[in-house]
Amino acid sequence: MSDTALLSAHTGPADGAASTASTASTASTAAPPRTGRARAVLGWLFVVVLLIGVALLSLRMVAAAPALTGVLNPASPGPNGARALAELVRQQGVDVEVVHSRTAATAASRSGATLVLSDPVALSDDAVTDLLDGAERVVLLSTSARMLALLDLGVSAAPSADASAGLVAGCALPEFAEVGEVRPERVFTPAAGVVGCFADADGDAALLVGERDGTRISFIEASRLLSNDRLADDGNAALGLALLAQGEPVVWYVGSLEDGDRRADTPATLGELTPGWVSPAVLLLLLAGIAVIWWRGARFGPLVAESLPVTVRASETMHGRARLTARAADAPHAASAIRTGTRARLAVRLALSPRATPAEVADAAADRIGVPRGSLHRLLDGPPPADDRELIELARRLAELETAVETAARTERTRP
Repeated sequence: MSDTALLSAHTGPADGAASTASTASTASTAAPPRTGRARAVLGWLFVVVLLIGVALLSLRMVAAAPALTGVLNPASPGPNGARALAELVRQQGVDVEVVHSRTAATAASRSGATLVLSDPVALSDDAVTDLLDGAERVVLLSTSARMLALLDLGVSAAPSADASAGLVAGCALPEFAEVGEVRPERVFTPAAGVVGCFADADGDAALLVGERDGTRISFIEASRLLSNDRLADDGNAALGLALLAQGEPVVWYVGSLEDGDRRADTPATLGELTPGWVSPAVLLLLLAGIAVIWWRGARFGPLVAESLPVTVRASETMHGRARLTARAADAPHAASAIRTGTRARLAVRLALSPRATPAEVADAAADRIGVPRGSLHRLLDGPPPADDRELIELARRLAELETAVETAARTERTRP
């Protein structure tokens, strides 16, 4: 047997144990870095997933169409809805059908039903004309300058004091005779041949009733008058019944942008506003950013906390600055520091803002201790002292002022 083999056999068990211990020690010391690396990888993975989620949401973002069904919606129980009025009309034995399609509204109104709608902002003039021409009776519950001009019922008028105080019908239409007082939102000057009800002293009326090609049109701004939260006020409920509960079935058209024909007025989506290359470019930049984060993040090790070599107390800094000021015999600088500290302490004592001006601090202190304001203005923000004697006198007077303010504050707290 060779010397090498003998040496291996002689030292094998001991060296094997040492090697095993060394391997275990290395494994035990290597475990924490692997755990830290795993945590770092999980953290970066979370960031990547978050960025991808944000990117997907951005790519899917579109401009939402505004809702047109909130005000005077007969199915809405909210404050601005008209569900209470619709139920009240049904209690009078009148059938109320709510439709969301122009086709259904036109078909129902041509069969003898009363067509009720708010200002059809999503319809063009031609579509509005086609919708109204087929009905025998139309009630418009909200107004606009466009509808006034299109239907030729009159023009807008300035509101008067009579309208806010309350108006009665005062017209020859019998269904409104027992309505009582209402406080309209808008009034109009009726055109020739148009009946105006609930008129003020100037003849401007809140309700316009006219004929257009055989269609009777009632025109009123009732967005608040006939809403759920205002229906019980004054004669609002009676006005709603006079408008809608006249025996004929009611077809209540609730418009929307989807049912409208004014496509040019619909807001464009984000994809329509941006060029076609923007989305791929954003996605490419996002992927490049993720790659850079992964590349650079793998180079970073665990954070190491390192304490500062020196800790300087605030009092030592203050004393050092004071010694430098005394050595330089800089009385103006020292006076400025003393005044700044005095103003800060007085501001706290007088419940002022930390950013209060010297004049505000002086005024508050003068009011607290009952001295003329001018003297404190000069004391807190006057000219700097010329020498050490004036500096000492200034410091003494400032200390007396703080003591006086403190005494006055303590007296006010103890006063019964």
